[in-house]
Amino acid sequence: MNKLILHTGVQLFIDKNWNTDTLSVLLQKPLFDGISQKELVEQLEAKKKCKDKLPTWFTTPHIYYPNKLNIEQTSSEQTARYKAGLVDGKNLLDLTGGFGVDTYFFSKKIEKVFHCEINKELSEIATYNFGVLGQENVTCIPEDGIHYLQNNSQKYDWIFVDPSRRNENIGKVFLLKDCLPNIPEQLPLLFSHTQKVLIKVSPILDLTQGLEELNFVKEVHVVAINNEVKELLYLLEKDYTGDVVIKTINFTHGREVVFDFVLNEEKVSSTKLGSPQKFLYEPNAAILKSGGFKIVGEKYGLDKLHQHSHLYTSETLVEFPGRRFSIVQVLPYSKKTLRSFSQTKANITTRNFPLSVAEIRKKHKIKDGGDRYLFFTKNHDDSLLVLDCSKVLD
Repeated sequence: MNKLILHTGVQLFIDKNWNTDTLSVLLQKPLFDGISQKELVEQLEAKKKCKDKLPTWFTTPHIYYPNKLNIEQTSSEQTARYKAGLVDGKNLLDLTGGFGVDTYFFSKKIEKVFHCEINKELSEIATYNFGVLGQENVTCIPEDGIHYLQNNSQKYDWIFVDPSRRNENIGKVFLLKDCLPNIPEQLPLLFSHTQKVLIKVSPILDLTQGLEELNFVKEVHVVAINNEVKELLYLLEKDYTGDVVIKTINFTHGREVVFDFVLNEEKVSSTKLGSPQKFLYEPNAAILKSGGFKIVGEKYGLDKLHQHSHLYTSETLVEFPGRRFSIVQVLPYSKKTLRSFSQTKANITTRNFPLSVAEIRKKHKIKDGGDRYLFFTKNHDDSLLVLDCSKVLD
C-alpha cells in the first residue's frame, strides 16, 4: 500500500480522471513523486469498477483501491446487503475478508466483526478503508483464516466464508473441496467455533453438488440481479437435520421477486404436462438455478410444455416469478412455417431445442430485437414447436 496515493493532489487527480483512457495515463511520464503510472492506473481502473457495483466506496473521498481484479471478485453492495440480512448476534468472523465489502455490511448488523485476509497488503487496504468509512467495530487480522481459527478458542455467533477456486481453469463444474479453504474438510473446525456458518459460492457450482458435500445445511439462497444469478449461499447450523429450504430472489427494476420452497417438496411434486394455451411463463434465472421445476408449476397451477423445457402455460393470466407472455400463434417447427419470419426482428429463446439461437438466426435469417418473442422448444409429445409471443408488461 503506497500511502503517497492518499495525498490530496493525487486524490484530486483520481477523482477527476477515473473515467479517462488509462492507456494514455500509463504512457505518460510519472505525474507524482514516488508513485508509478502503473499504480496510478490501478487506482483509476478500480475506482471505475466501483461506480455501479460499490457506490458507497466510489462516492466516499480518500478510498484506497486494490487491483481491479479484487473489485471484480468481490460482492456487489446489493448482494452484500442481502447477506447481512441473514445474520444476527454479537460477533462474526469473516474467514476470507478480501476487500471487505461483505465485512462492511455485516458490521452494520453485528456488534463486532473480525476480518481475516491472508494477503497482507489487501488487509492493510481494508483496515484503512474501514476507518475512512467510519466502521470502528471491525478488527482486521492479516492472516489465513483457517490458521487463525486453529490457534484461538474464541466463539462466534457466525462464521462467513467465501472460498476461492484453486484453479480458475477448472471448468464450469467444480467441487467445494477444490476450493481454498476446503470447506467440507474444515467444517469440524468451523463448528468448534460457531453454531452457524454462511458460505458464499460461485453460481457455476451445482446446487445439488454443494448439498452433497456439506453437512447441516438449513437453507440455500439463490441470489440474482436483473435475472443473472450472482451468488449461491449455503446457511449451515450445527447438528441441523430438518428440511432444507431453498430461497430464490431476483432483484430487478427496484423489485424483489421471491420464490421459496422446501427441497423435499420439489422431490414429491408432480408435473402436469400440457400443450400451449393462451399464456406462456418463463421462470427467472434464480428459480432455474434452484431446480424448482415441478414445484413452481404446481404452486401457480400451470401446465408444463415438456418435462425438460421448463416453460409453463395457462389459459388465464396469473402472477409469476419470471417473464410472462401472450401466445400469438403456435407453429410446428419447419422451414416452411418460418419463411414469414425471414428478415424480420425477434427476440429468440431456446429451451430443450436441438439448435442454438445463433444457428436459428443464421438458418432462418431472423434479426435480433423488436417486440416479438419467439420460443423454440418441445411439446410434451417431443414435437418441435415455435411459440410466437408478445410480452406481458408488469
